[in-house]
Amino acid sequence: MASLRIAVRKFDPFESAIRRQLADFAHAAGLDVRVELEPLELNDLHRRLFDARGLADGSLDIAFLSTDWLAEAQAAALIDDLTPQLARSPIGDFPQGWSPSLLGLQSFGGGFWGMPYHDGPACLIYRKDLLAAAGLEVPRTWEEFHAAARRLHAPQHGRYGTALALFPDGHNGFYDFCIQVWSRGGEPFGAGARPQLCSQAAAEALEFLRRLAGDGAAIAPGARDLDSVKSGLLFCEGRVALMCNWFGFAALGERWQESRVKGRVAVAPLPRGAEESRGGRSVSLNVFWVLALASGSRQKDLAWSFMRHVATAPMDKLTTLEGAIGVRRSTWADPEVNRLIPFFHELEALHEHARELPAHPRLADISHVIDELLAQATGTREPVDRLLREAQGRLERIV
Repeated sequence: MASLRIAVRKFDPFESAIRRQLADFAHAAGLDVRVELEPLELNDLHRRLFDARGLADGSLDIAFLSTDWLAEAQAAALIDDLTPQLARSPIGDFPQGWSPSLLGLQSFGGGFWGMPYHDGPACLIYRKDLLAAAGLEVPRTWEEFHAAARRLHAPQHGRYGTALALFPDGHNGFYDFCIQVWSRGGEPFGAGARPQLCSQAAAEALEFLRRLAGDGAAIAPGARDLDSVKSGLLFCEGRVALMCNWFGFAALGERWQESRVKGRVAVAPLPRGAEESRGGRSVSLNVFWVLALASGSRQKDLAWSFMRHVATAPMDKLTTLEGAIGVRRSTWADPEVNRLIPFFHELEALHEHARELPAHPRLADISHVIDELLAQATGTREPVDRLLREAQGRLERIV
């Protein structure tokens, strides 16, 4: 019996979907093949793929890669260009079956470096029942967001206004900072990922995150221990009223068997941080997971055949029904999916406001500098201008 060895971001819906997709693939192809999954937390997954060279040493065939990591993997020759595979064994409705926003981040360096698997841009996720009961409108600015969190904060009832995911994994803290800067008319990075942190927008962004993180009358405790998954689950457990997080956690609130918020979830564009006259606007972030073909795989044809099968419309819908977020337009518009998750069709519109992070081989290192910046801002009273100058210097040495 053949085995496909796949390193996966530790998340129950990813693991269950891949297992079911492999079973469907084996049945459809008449093959005796099984899957060997390595579920790993974010930092552990990066170490397994890059530091331990798991993508190159033959121990893996396929890996879940965040689009943040693609430039690093491509520069180190750890993943294969999928263009030849697509030419030899094309996918019928590729690329038109996908939004262009899900095909650009892996298209660089003359190649195509990963098939989209799980999406869901950053958005405002909120309890529509709680906002209605309090007579609150959906927040359109970050100050309104903060005020709503304070209004809905009720720890005596086991519920917090909002939550921040500041666990230093180069993920949500980094993304939240960039979103805050963009929404205030700033640009945290210029061409070639050159840092631009010494700006009014960056200072306002850091001050806001410091103020929110320190407000015990608005926020869930233990932000430094929360990653995106843990904070998303807090919402699904009914313990958070509104938050900035990935669309997938809104969907999980409708589909997770243990959810306590089913039927009470809504999504909206993220708030803006400044008036439109100052360049303020609602901005989302487009970061997604792809399946990448390990350069060291010894069974690349089998691995690609499975990746191709996963990219079909029924398998993409299965990804969604298992609790992750499919990446095909057909899934976004699917009537059954939208009966189960009434706001699923809004993905198309959310992508219209999505920005992308710069492609850089050391983006993981860049993200950890921002993590440290946030740790200092939320854990000390050092002036934000000084913290931003110091982070700017560290980033300039990296890029």
